[in-house]
Amino acid sequence: MQVEAKLEAQLIEAGSPVIVVDRLTTGYHREPVLEEISFAVPRGALVGVIGPNGGGKSTLFRAILGLLEPWRGQVLVAGRPARPNPDITYVPQTDMVDWAFPVTVWDVVMMGRYPRLGFLRRPGARDRELVEWALEQVRMQDYRNKPIGALSGGQRQRVFLARALAQEPSILLLDEPVSGVDAPTQHFIFELLEQLCAEGRTTLVASHDLSCVAQRFSQVLLLNRRMFGFGPPERVFTEELLNRTFDTHLLLLRYGDRVIVVEKTEDGSGVC
Repeated sequence: MQVEAKLEAQLIEAGSPVIVVDRLTTGYHREPVLEEISFAVPRGALVGVIGPNGGGKSTLFRAILGLLEPWRGQVLVAGRPARPNPDITYVPQTDMVDWAFPVTVWDVVMMGRYPRLGFLRRPGARDRELVEWALEQVRMQDYRNKPIGALSGGQRQRVFLARALAQEPSILLLDEPVSGVDAPTQHFIFELLEQLCAEGRTTLVASHDLSCVAQRFSQVLLLNRRMFGFGPPERVFTEELLNRTFDTHLLLLRYGDRVIVVEKTEDGSGVC
């Protein structure tokens, strides 16, 4: 274990990619979902994973989490084959959660400590301190005793982020974290993610908000079963690559430093 920890530290100090996906092909029930995917993510990057529904974004996250074996190729995390690891946390879409389950905000955030505790240890003082700290980071400390089902969509998403932070991860995978939340919450979430990446955490975000990704993210992965581009938004967000990814006709409108993505309709007009 000491040798593995030393290797991981050397990889990070040398500036090696934290996540390496090399010619990955995988899927379910003999049906491939991802084919020949290759990219490398540096430490501290904020990566937007962009593509249509069914394009393999969630499957990619499962492979990075070590929950889905590669059929061909490999996925390396800190230089080792991907496997379930408390240093990686996943934040699912909020519509995939049973909000009727009778737990409080505090209970949900404390769940983030379980991967560190294991099955036999009970939460201690440090775990409770980390839960309190995580709630403060997302400004939900005043809601600690409320039932999770009583919160708004934006508040629930903040609680899920707090649960992720309580796990003390070095890598975060988020699936549509701003879907269905109001504009102030969206702004707050992206500012928090930028802060986490500035502190050295690596974050991958599946998102449909191309304009926001273009403005805020350091790297973009265009994914629709195959990879159609990976790199800085200014290089990857071209009409050609986006149209190949979404199999439709998209227009890029640029106003100063803002980028707006518009889908062209059959009558020739555009809708955002």
